[in-house]
Amino acid sequence: MTTSTASNVGVRALQPPGPKRHFPMGNLAEFNRDTIKFMLENRQYGSLTLFYFGPYPAYVVNDAELNHEVLLESTAAYKKAELTRTVLNPILGNGLFTSEGDFWKRQRKLVQPSFHAKRIGEYAAIMARYASDLADEWAGMVNSPRPIDMDMQRLTMRIIAKTLFDADINKDASGIGEAVRESLALVEESFKQIFVLPEWMPTPHNRRLKAAVTRLDKLIQGFIDARRVSGEDKGDFLSLLLSARDADDNSQMTDKQVRDEAMTLFGAGHETTAVTMTWTWYLLSQNPQVEAKLHDELDRVLAGRLPTLADLPNLPYTEMVIKESMRLYPAAWGVTRSTAQDVTLGGFPIPKERVLFVNVIGMHYDPQYFADPQEFIPERFSPENEKDIPKHAYIPFGGGPRVCIGNSFAMLEARMLLATLAQRFKIALMPGFEVVPDRQFTLKPKYGMQMIIKERQPMSVLA
Repeated sequence: MTTSTASNVGVRALQPPGPKRHFPMGNLAEFNRDTIKFMLENRQYGSLTLFYFGPYPAYVVNDAELNHEVLLESTAAYKKAELTRTVLNPILGNGLFTSEGDFWKRQRKLVQPSFHAKRIGEYAAIMARYASDLADEWAGMVNSPRPIDMDMQRLTMRIIAKTLFDADINKDASGIGEAVRESLALVEESFKQIFVLPEWMPTPHNRRLKAAVTRLDKLIQGFIDARRVSGEDKGDFLSLLLSARDADDNSQMTDKQVRDEAMTLFGAGHETTAVTMTWTWYLLSQNPQVEAKLHDELDRVLAGRLPTLADLPNLPYTEMVIKESMRLYPAAWGVTRSTAQDVTLGGFPIPKERVLFVNVIGMHYDPQYFADPQEFIPERFSPENEKDIPKHAYIPFGGGPRVCIGNSFAMLEARMLLATLAQRFKIALMPGFEVVPDRQFTLKPKYGMQMIIKERQPMSVLA
């Protein structure tokens, strides 16, 4: 008895610090009440901390060096968290976001050429043109409230449908946009549940999700079938996925693999950029000096015309605004992993099959990495300042081998949309509207984002 007690005390002493645990649900109530506040406050306990989902322990990485170890240095010791795979598998299948091991490595090699810089650059004109279409729509709604979050979702979904499937969801009667929205909404519901019921159980939620995914599968298979018959290279992601060959055995993806990767690109390719743009408009509305500096750059470089890929090197402040927006409101507010083996991290032993949260938003607000972290200061990301940010302290796209494969596409899209729309409009928050960051699949405003469209003329055009 004495030996056992001493051993237990020793184990407890080796556990990381963390918030007080409440019986029987641990820290679940605080986590669900306000996840973002919980993750920001978690930093006070140290570089590696521990809290509980009911009886289940969860470790939180709050330090850039430990984050670097988890995501880059010791990748074989960590894997995708099972909860993430369970929730996302019905919609994303075994795509890059959810797959593991040798299969993931093969798929990554097959998909990577789709994101070659030259290929991505060809999509810039589509992004500017579709953003201009939205600007024309906004021009008829000046001084009227608009759900900017929904406008951004609609715009980015239209762009990814065109670049992925060569389909214009504003014109084609494909229903792809509606099916994706419905599927992602149901996935977000699943992420709010601490215990996710198996996919095969006929709950109302599972039945709705199955119906939405079945509809989605039918639509995507239709695109695949038509393209395989025609053999045409339309310059979109689907053509590249269908033509990709494994360098080792010359094999190609099956229809199921193409479907899973297409769905991963579709879901991630519109959701994260839409969220980033929504928060960017909000931050600009609250920081008029930053907004004025952005407008000055756009007016000087573009003089009222649509931006092109060639303009982007001359729009450095536009890029800084996007990067600082992703620091304050990262769409991926945390990264989940689980231990694939017993590990020691930050001096603490962690058993196999334990969940870890990489506290992305916590590090983005940490004063040891960012002075005045609550302030919106795009100049943090000027070339001379950005090089001083510690590696893995700023990770809006994750890090290591599993860094988001679409990060270059997302950054191109965000810059093109901001440059196109901010030239013609100032956007103000609707008076009295409450803005609350909400932990969903991505970090969204809980009540949406109602804003007022105000038209402007570039100063160079007025001159």
